[in-house]
Amino acid sequence: MNKKPIVAILYDFDSTLSSSDMQNFGLIPAMGMTPAEFWGATTRFTEETGCEKILSYLYMEMKIAKEKGIKLTKKWLREQGKNIQFFPGVTSWFQRINDYGKEHGVRVEHYLVSSGNKEIVEGCEIAKEFKVMYGCEFIFDKQSGEAIWPKLAINYTQKTQYFFRISKGVYDANDDIGVNEKKPDRRIPYSNMVYIGDGMTDIPSMIIVKNNGGKSIAVYPEGKEDKVQDLYSDGRVNYVCAADYKEGSNLEKVMKLIIQGVQINDQLRSQENKNPFQD
Repeated sequence: MNKKPIVAILYDFDSTLSSSDMQNFGLIPAMGMTPAEFWGATTRFTEETGCEKILSYLYMEMKIAKEKGIKLTKKWLREQGKNIQFFPGVTSWFQRINDYGKEHGVRVEHYLVSSGNKEIVEGCEIAKEFKVMYGCEFIFDKQSGEAIWPKLAINYTQKTQYFFRISKGVYDANDDIGVNEKKPDRRIPYSNMVYIGDGMTDIPSMIIVKNNGGKSIAVYPEGKEDKVQDLYSDGRVNYVCAADYKEGSNLEKVMKLIIQGVQINDQLRSQENKNPFQD
């Protein structure tokens, strides 16, 4: 019996699923700051020290939490994910797309590949929808439970490795051998992979998915098409859609067509492998 083909959808988070940076909804207000103040301080730290931008924001979270007397624990970080605001239709999107895949003999899997805090995402209402979540993480002290050092930092170019990990089914971010092994039979073919992001920081991932036969989609807030116009004009993505995940939206229509395409390609491959002269 033939296995169902799998479609893997990889998502950025900030301004792709959520309407802004995940830290803006809970963490930054809890620290008594505005987003402009926090991100401004992070930028200045990067400029003064030359520290990589993702490491800079992780450092600033630890530094400011200590100054404010906040225990930066995993539990506290998860609490900051509860008030994240999503684009329209996001919370029901996953089940609708899963159901559509089932109707067409396709298994849909959702993966998060974010440069934001994984611990914050773990506390939001859509965390359960992802098969695997990749994001920046802290190491927490065993006694106090407080963050003491970055465990994993994912910048914009490092995101691209997860395209290969997901294709091969090698999910452990520290498994350097498995991700580099030659595997002719991949769990998910590159052509069955989709990346959804929102802008310039997603370009490396968009390009690698598109150039390997998958589909890249750039999303934008309603009325702000200019944010992704260059991505489409420069051939970085296959499609651009408003960040509207509601039933009947253009984004949903595009995703359904991609699923149909995977179904058709799977059926064609089955015919290619069938011996017409065999009883």
